[in-house]
Amino acid sequence: MALTDNMRGAALMAGSMTAFVINDGFMKLVLLDVPVFQATFLRGLGITLCLIVLCHILGQLRFAFSRKDWVLIVLRSLSELISTVFFLSALRTMPLANLSAILQSLPLTITLAGAIVFREAIGWRRMLAILVGFAGVLLIIQPGAEGFTSASFYALGAVAFVAIRDLCARPLSAAVPSVTVALTASIGVTVFSGIGSTFAPWATVTWPIMGLLSGAMICLVCGYVFSVQTMRVGEISFVAPFRYTSLVVAIILGYLAFGEFPDAVTLIGAAIIVATGLFTLYREARLKRTPQRQMGRLR
Repeated sequence: MALTDNMRGAALMAGSMTAFVINDGFMKLVLLDVPVFQATFLRGLGITLCLIVLCHILGQLRFAFSRKDWVLIVLRSLSELISTVFFLSALRTMPLANLSAILQSLPLTITLAGAIVFREAIGWRRMLAILVGFAGVLLIIQPGAEGFTSASFYALGAVAFVAIRDLCARPLSAAVPSVTVALTASIGVTVFSGIGSTFAPWATVTWPIMGLLSGAMICLVCGYVFSVQTMRVGEISFVAPFRYTSLVVAIILGYLAFGEFPDAVTLIGAAIIVATGLFTLYREARLKRTPQRQMGRLR
């Protein structure tokens, strides 16, 4: 049976999310023995090299952009750096599934931030869904409870700065290749992580750690390539919900590799976030179809 574009797009999205979570699993193991900045620096070296090769293959290794684009690229790279440090700091101690569940609130966060920054219209239904989704996040981090630690702050900080990163990409001109943007961000993260790593003693990099870092590099690059291909295949409204594959993979990987399994409250919070995220995607797709139907009637 031949695969449709939507089925290929769904498979690519699921593959992308799976690769990202496996990368997280590798890095969680690395962070047991290696400081955050050192691990980020070493992984960044390999990712930067891979992205340079990818840019060259795609013919997108160019940097002649406008001043406005460069300001946005630098701001995006800075947000990428901070979000990476926050994320890995949370990953060191927080269960993989809990962190993944919190990250599922990212589409809700970006929708709300887009309304605030770019004054994008959102109706009361989507606003209510966003508020309910954030309530799901509160269930997971449980403020005031024993489970609420500095890792919870790091996780929320990672979501905030990833949202800023993605918002910086919206005003970029069409002449700026997405792979080149990723390369500049990787260079920025690698350079600043290298500087940060000099302020703490370096851990010995054994062969097993090098193997884990190599696996993380490969998974991260594959995840990025798959995500780029996803946007070129199938309808976004059909493909986007498959991003929640990451939560399922995180629960399975967390249990098999680390003996972690979310408690009932965390699972309820995760279900709320996924449900509100799916509803938001549904509303956005429906609102986009409505003008098209109206235009069809006018024709």
